[in-house]
Formats: sequence, structure tokens, C-alpha cells
Amino acid sequence: MYMVMYMFFISKNNIPEGVGFSAFGLGHIIWLAVIVAACVFAAMLYKRLSEKHRKIMRIVIGVTIVMLEIIKDIYHGILGEFGVGYLPLHLCGINILLIAFDLFYKSNIVRNFLYYFAIAGAALALLFPNWTTLPFWNFSCIHSFSIHALLVMYPIMLVAGGDVKPDVKTMPKCIALLAAMAVPIYFVNLKFDTNFMFLMYPDKGNPLEMFEQLLGNHLWGFPILLPIVMFVMYLPIFIVNKCKEKRLG
Repeated sequence: MYMVMYMFFISKNNIPEGVGFSAFGLGHIIWLAVIVAACVFAAMLYKRLSEKHRKIMRIVIGVTIVMLEIIKDIYHGILGEFGVGYLPLHLCGINILLIAFDLFYKSNIVRNFLYYFAIAGAALALLFPNWTTLPFWNFSCIHSFSIHALLVMYPIMLVAGGDVKPDVKTMPKCIALLAAMAVPIYFVNLKFDTNFMFLMYPDKGNPLEMFEQLLGNHLWGFPILLPIVMFVMYLPIFIVNKCKEKRLG
């Protein structure tokens, strides 16, 4: 029992070797299957709700996301590990802030941004987790799966309910918003020796690493990968719209 409790609370920085899980092993696949089922269920439920109850659902999920982030910071603070590197300035952290913003103010650009970048970024984190050194019953492991799942779920709900309709015209504005946030974050990285948004260097296994090897600088990957990601995200919307046009025509 003591060992189970110890493994639950221990941080990623102090975890012993050999207690983690395998990417795309049975446990990982079960997590992914549960997350997919939860997102589908949430989307179907949200679509059927009235606007009043949709707002309640958005608040519940949005507040849960924010509280999970706060709890994570408190956890690392208790362990004496909290520092500048834990600020929500990575893409997923930025999406947490934008979801909190969306609870108070509806912005078509913000909601499109969440569709294009929150889903893609969080889904990639779930598919290729960097917390595989942790056992499944560890706090940080449970937290990482849960918060990334909710980051995928929130914009999927909005699209399913028709609250946001991803549009090609918003793509440049979404990229401009991302660039506008990247500039001050770059200087934060310079000041505090951090690597928010992977602006300073790519992590091992990150797709940006390929551009550093081929072109000498990983930053070339951003103008190349961002349009590809947005195209992939828009493709199902385009297909659905075409199918609706055929049915109506």
C-alpha cells in the first residue's frame, strides 16, 4: 500500500526507472479508447442540449480544465518543483487560457484557433505522450491524460453543436494570433532559459527535430507544418459540408 501511494505522488523528476508504460501498449490503447468514447459522447450530448444547458456544460468542462492546471501547479509547489517552466505558455497551456477566455467572451477567431490547434496539439500529446516514464496510477500521468482529453473534447463539442464553424478565411487570423503570442513568449524563453512552444529547440522525437537536421534550424518547421496541420483539420469539415450540399441539392 505504501508503495502504491508513493508511486501516486512521486514526480516525473524522481521516478525510478522501469515503472512506466509503453506507448501504444495495452494500457495506453485503453486510455485512448476511453478518451475517444468520452469525446463522442460529449459531442452527441452537447448537440442535443438547449443553449442554456450547453453553457452549463461548457462551464463545467472549462472550469475543470482550469482547476486541473491549478491543482498541477499546487502539486509541484508542494514538491518544491514549481518554477517558471510550469507557466501555461506551451501550446496546450495557451489553449487552457483561451478556453477560460471563451467561458466569458465568444470569439470566432478564438474558437477556430481552439479547433485547429487545441485538438491537434492535445491529440498528438495523447498519441505520443512524454510521460511514459510514469506508471498509470501516478498523479501526473492521470492528470496529463485527463487534461489533454478535455482539451480535445471542448472544441469538438463546439463544432458538433454548430457553435463554431471552422472556416478557411479564419486560418490566416489563427496563424497571426499564434505568431502574436509567440513573439513575447520567445523573449520569455530568452530571459528564463525556457523552451515554451519549442521556440528555442525541438524535444527529442518532436517533428521539428527533422527540420533542424535537414535545414539547420527547427523554426523552419513552423511555416511548413502549420498549414499542413490546418489543412488536415479542415478536411473533415470540408467533406461534411460537401455531403450536406449534395443532400440538399
